[in-house]
Amino acid sequence: MTSNERVVVIGSGLAGVRLARRLGELGTPVTLIGEEEHRPYNRVLLAEVLAGRYSPEVIALPAPAALTRARVTGIDRAGRTVSCADGSVIAYDRLVLATGSNPVLPPLRGLFTTGSDLPEGVHAFRTMDDCLGLAEAVRPGVRAVVIGGGLLGVSAARALAVRGAQVVLAQQAERLMERQLDPAASALVERHLTDLGVEVHTECRVRDVRCVAGAVRSVEMADGYALGADLVVLACGVHPRAGLAQAAGLEVGKGIVVDDQLRTSDPYIHAVGDCVQHAGTVYGLAAPALEQADALAALLAGDTGARYTGTRSLTRLTLTGPDSPFDLAAFGRAEPLPGDDVVQLTDATRGTYRKVVVREDRLVGGVLVGELGTVGALARAWEGAEPLPSGGGPLLHLLTNDGGS
Repeated sequence: MTSNERVVVIGSGLAGVRLARRLGELGTPVTLIGEEEHRPYNRVLLAEVLAGRYSPEVIALPAPAALTRARVTGIDRAGRTVSCADGSVIAYDRLVLATGSNPVLPPLRGLFTTGSDLPEGVHAFRTMDDCLGLAEAVRPGVRAVVIGGGLLGVSAARALAVRGAQVVLAQQAERLMERQLDPAASALVERHLTDLGVEVHTECRVRDVRCVAGAVRSVEMADGYALGADLVVLACGVHPRAGLAQAAGLEVGKGIVVDDQLRTSDPYIHAVGDCVQHAGTVYGLAAPALEQADALAALLAGDTGARYTGTRSLTRLTLTGPDSPFDLAAFGRAEPLPGDDVVQLTDATRGTYRKVVVREDRLVGGVLVGELGTVGALARAWEGAEPLPSGGGPLLHLLTNDGGS
């Protein structure tokens, strides 16, 4: 692209802000469009705001000056313009979709009896408004049911418990965070939540939200058991926000389909972040979003060799509170195949668990739970995909060294 081309970025989340900042540093002007009223913020840290550890200002991102607050309603690919809900039209030479993702709202009876709005007391947990609404509603002794035991549900349950709520966590799968953790690690996470007073139910399906006068009063399980509830948090995952792209006729699969140059099926439109499907994968994590933004910034600033070839992403969660932090990390494939070597260390007293899988002298996956200083060194060894030093000593050192993060 040429230096005088107009770059417009839709979405002021982590990926959009990172891209705009990188382009600014590289001397390429950009217009960033965000629809939230709040300053751009780090969505990863919303649970810390809910827990009362951080104020919203602490997790704010340093946004570029050219931030336009508007909701984009359509893309005119032929005229290369975007239309906004306030009637304004913004022209572009290159358009970047960084529209993120939407929360998955489960098909529960009673969830939308008041139209398109959720009943009073029922909250998704995806945006700053969601977080602030929950923070305003929670108080010591309030009965809260969190539906979903993945990364988001565990974070929300922990934050609500720290605020003094009586929390029940309902997980449909057989264990918490089943996509990232093995059974031993999941058991430690459950123990940590239970120690905080969270009541954890696995293999438990919620089928009904019961309301009185438009406000939630209980949730009913598939077996007919009812739980009283003043608050219900929907933490059932997210899906790419691809409606704009689909309406514009761009190729959409599980997300907005892009190539290694992060181009959509229209060569003048790119996409980055949670809304993207690259090489068949939708990541939905911060690290890939930031890597995509960096690669696209270089490309749009004139580096024709810049490419995004995928991310070997690590999932990490630090749960803070009145006691010491509880840290967990998962990367790669933690379930060994025949012939793999497994190194596993468990300290029941400290509540730590460390397991890595080695295949043909390469680290292919790991799960770490507890107070961790080992994550950084192990992640670097995994991300580099380089052979490990011969012998077990170096690997054991990585597993036991608490200064490597």
